[in-house]
Parts: sequence; C-alpha cells; structure tokens
Amino acid sequence: MFLGWCTPCRDTRNRRQRALAASERPGHPLSILTRTQSTSTGENSRMSQEPEASIDPARAATSARDRRGTVVAITGGSSGIGRCTAGLFARHGWRVGLIARGEVGLQAACKDVEGHGALVAMAQADVTDPVALEAAATAIEEALGAIDVWVNCAGNGTYGRFLDTPAEEFRRVTDVTYLGTANGTRVALKRMLPRDHGRIVNVCSAVAFHGMPLLSSYSGAKHAIRGFDQSIQAELSQEGSKVFLTTVFPPAVNTPFFDHAVSHMGRMGRPMSPVYQPEIIAEAIHLAAITRRREMSVTFTTVLFSICSRLMPGLVSRAIRRLGYSGQLAGHAESQALHRPTLFAASDQASPVRGAFDAQARATSAHVSVLCMLAKLTGKARRKPKGVSVRTAEDSSI
Repeated sequence: MFLGWCTPCRDTRNRRQRALAASERPGHPLSILTRTQSTSTGENSRMSQEPEASIDPARAATSARDRRGTVVAITGGSSGIGRCTAGLFARHGWRVGLIARGEVGLQAACKDVEGHGALVAMAQADVTDPVALEAAATAIEEALGAIDVWVNCAGNGTYGRFLDTPAEEFRRVTDVTYLGTANGTRVALKRMLPRDHGRIVNVCSAVAFHGMPLLSSYSGAKHAIRGFDQSIQAELSQEGSKVFLTTVFPPAVNTPFFDHAVSHMGRMGRPMSPVYQPEIIAEAIHLAAITRRREMSVTFTTVLFSICSRLMPGLVSRAIRRLGYSGQLAGHAESQALHRPTLFAASDQASPVRGAFDAQARATSAHVSVLCMLAKLTGKARRKPKGVSVRTAEDSSI
C-alpha cells in the first residue's frame, strides 16, 4: 500500500517530511509517493521521490484545526461513481482522500481532483483488509486533516445463475461489497465518534429493494448493507451521537462496473433501462454529505421501484421475468471489446467515470434537482461540514 499527495504544494513541508520519515521506519505499512507540480506553465505534473515543490504560504499557515470539516475519504475512488464523486467534492472545495486497489486508477482520479484545484491524497488498499484500510485512513488524515465525511463506494459483482457462480467468486463479491462497506464504516466511526462529528455515506443500490436474477451475490450484499446501515443508525440514535449515516440507493448507472464484473453467461452484463450517468449519483452523494437523511433514493425510477416492491411485489416479479436474462446482458461485440474482469485483481489500466452505455444513459434527473432545491429552501444544506463553501446550482455537475 502507498500514500501519495497529488498536490503537495498545498500542504506544509514539515507535514510531508514527517510522513516521509515515518514511512521509512522499519515495519511501517506505507511507502510515500509524491506528485509535484512543474514550475513552468503548461507542463504536466511529474512524480518525484523528493518533496521539493514550492509552498503556498496561505496554505502552509492553515492549521489542522482550521481545516477540520473539509476532508472527504472515498473508497472505490478510482473508477465510476467513486471517481466521479471525488471530482465533484473537489469542485466544491473539499480536500479529497482516495482509497482503491489499483495505482494506475488512483493516479488518474488524482488528476481529476487536481484539475479542480483541490488537495488530494491517495492510499492503495483493499477494503476487505481492515488493517490496510485503517492504515490508509490514518495516512490520509496525516496528509489532509481529520476526515469529516467517509463515502463507501467500493463494490463488484458477477453475472450468472447462482449454481454457475463459483463459491470463491460469490464470497469475493460479498467480502468487497458488503464487508468492505462494514470495514469502511468501522474505520470512520472509530475516528468520528470520539469527536462526536462526521458523516458516513454508504452507496447501496436499488436492488436492495428487490433482488435481480443473475446477480445473487451482488443483490444479497446490497440487501445486507441496508440492514447493516439501519442497525448502525439505530445505535447512533440511541446514543445521541451527532455522527450521521446515510444510505444512498442509485438506479442502474453507466459505469465500468459491467466491464469489470465476471460473467458466466457468455456475454458481459449491462445496466437495465432506464440508465443514468454517474454524475447524477455523485450529486446525490454530495447532498447526503451536507444534509441529514437516513435513506436517499436517487431518481424517480428508484423511488417507484421501491414503492412497487413494497406494495406490489408480484407485479415487480412479473416485470423482471418479462425482462428475461437478455435484458441484463450486453451484445456480443460490446462484450468482446470491453470486458476486463477485476474481481480478484485491480486493472492495469485506468478506469473511466462512465461506462459503455452513453447512448442509453440519462444525463439529468428531475428528482435529484428537486432534492437539491428542497435542501436549499429548507436550509438543510446549511448543515454542511464547517469550512466548506457552497456553490450555486449552476456549479453543480447535473
């Protein structure tokens, strides 16, 4: 695992040198990589083992206390919704900590955050490893300050009938998607509860309302996340804690998830219509971080699906049966060109924010726009973490 500051010119030299010295101690779990910005205009950032970047005096004078409430940590931050969310938080002025398995993907996501002028730290870790995840969080806080918002966004899946899915693949999906969320929540709570301050946003799915065929491991994991979150919410409420947890339920989203999912059907999976772009989900995650909602369904599609699943489960089952397996599988040409499973190992290529289904994906959501408007009208958006500036609706990604 490693930690990298992608814009070290925005932090103090002393902080970086202390972290670098710590990483060189025997047994320390981190090796430090830094990206320094070129002094000449228009040149690309370069990697350096020596933190020789210039120091911004205003940034250097900022104390850890002053920066409290401006840091977000995102697991699964190197691809899809996680990478998109990192960019959106950066646009709103947050310091961003990224956690994922793959170095190449993390480097690409860091460039996104840098492009918005925000400070970013990255840590390579598997969310199924609690020790590595704890070390990653510690290192990010050393670089950026106390984590105010933690977003659990890591997940994976397999496509195939239950009996055709090997037990090790089923377990891996459960470990990453469900236990990875639980591990991340534990790491966040250990930091937030002593301060009695912080927000946790767990990205679930609409399949938590009704499981889907060919996705038994993924559907089971998302159902587990919802039950887990409800339990943690009850504990926090019972103890009168000011730490808050929100569960976000996206619809089908156009991300590389489908490129990366193992398939035992001869073709890779595809999102079921209607499909939405990840920018919509990122906007909902940001809204969840600055408001107080126990659960947030994203888009009217998810709202309708959840209502029908509760009130008319038979109708939903018939609709899913009519959809058939073919409605969940991509064409043969798409499968051959794009399918790169990453269930057990990170990709050696950077994954984009969007997947292969741009033509079918919706780029706007009236539901999310209404939620944002209501938050502003009721003043709930003012409960944002201290020190974070709010931009106008024109600055949002939707």
